[in-house]
Amino acid sequence: MVSGDLNQLNLAGLSSRERAASHDAQTIDLGEVSAAVFMGRCSEHFDFFVYAIASVLVFPTLFFPFLPALDATLASFAMFSLAFIARPLGTSLLMYVQKRSNRTTKLIVALFLLGFSTAGMAFVPSYAFLGPMAIVLLAMLRIGQGLAVGGSWDGFPSLLALNAPAKKRGWYAMLGQLGSPLGFAIATGAFWYFHSQLSNQDFLEWGWRYPFFVAFVLNMMALFLRFRLVTSAKYTRLLDDNALIPPPQFSQLLISQKRNILLGALAALASYALFHVVTVFPLSWIVLNTDRSINDFLLIQMVGAGFAALGMIASGVIADQFGRRHTLAGVAVLIGIFSVTTPLLIGGGQLGQNLYIFVGFILVGLSYGQASGATASNFPSIYRYMGAALSADLSWLLGAAFAPLIVLWLTSHYGLAYVGLYLLSGAVTTLLALILNHKLEKHE
Repeated sequence: MVSGDLNQLNLAGLSSRERAASHDAQTIDLGEVSAAVFMGRCSEHFDFFVYAIASVLVFPTLFFPFLPALDATLASFAMFSLAFIARPLGTSLLMYVQKRSNRTTKLIVALFLLGFSTAGMAFVPSYAFLGPMAIVLLAMLRIGQGLAVGGSWDGFPSLLALNAPAKKRGWYAMLGQLGSPLGFAIATGAFWYFHSQLSNQDFLEWGWRYPFFVAFVLNMMALFLRFRLVTSAKYTRLLDDNALIPPPQFSQLLISQKRNILLGALAALASYALFHVVTVFPLSWIVLNTDRSINDFLLIQMVGAGFAALGMIASGVIADQFGRRHTLAGVAVLIGIFSVTTPLLIGGGQLGQNLYIFVGFILVGLSYGQASGATASNFPSIYRYMGAALSADLSWLLGAAFAPLIVLWLTSHYGLAYVGLYLLSGAVTTLLALILNHKLEKHE
């Protein structure tokens, strides 16, 4: 989903010059920056979840009518992964744009590409009208989404965290992330409205296209809020002073910081794996394997987004009390415990499915609220800006990109126990990465 969400930095490991710059809190309006980060996260996640929901309710029928229902959904999920594959490339390309031009140009290109790619999906003809070329067009637009999100990082989440009061860093790291459940709730609500108000034929012919139009409006709102800051001389100076700029040599970053990039990606794996196993996969399983009302389940997921927001707020309080890495480790243990119960909950009828959504979303909030940038202080200041971004891209790719595809295929062939195994693998990986990172820090 969004490259900025991984770059909430801790002050550990900063130089005295960076500390002095980060403590100059009088020069930054935390509320103004928080609003810009929040709106950016909301628009990016709305775009991604509009596509995710359509991958279950629309695309299998309109773009893969020649396949059985299960195979059509799996093919749709394979296309879903394309954006996450494209994200690292988008990060690199638009970092290059920033180096050659400026942040303003980079942000305008990224957000217009994101809005164009998402809104453009509303105009793609079905397979019945255009044949295989319809699939190609949809895939190209999905790749466009990934390139845009990878390149949309502007450094403001990091700036917000760097300038947060000493005992409120977990809280401010969480604030921007709150845009994610709101974006999901708006996307789900839009599909719920059109799916519940229209006949199935009208929904598949034209109703599903309207949620994609909303994306352009949200992107323009996000662009306006962030554009005001990006073009400000004050914030440009603050970003530069905190080393929130592309590194001189991208290749040197990959060579010298490959360990830190990998550790950063693996430390957040449990959160990102859980993200799509709670949001995207359950809808596909309900549609393919039960006769439950789709509209009712969409409402339940909207309520779940509220639980995720509460979990994120709680994560800010907990992280400021116990530390972000301890919080991540504790939530990873909870995700491991939750993974054992998932087969019983999903297979336990509507009550069990509702509990799966509510508990899962709470854990998403607790983990995702603090998952970004937990190991960002490992990077030397010159590499922190792009290194943390690439860590996030890799974490989304490893943990979330193929989660709906893998979990749906495994559960369809071998049973619901594989939902739990997938989540458990992510939790164990996160714990091992955090332990390894702690040991390496002690020896350095």
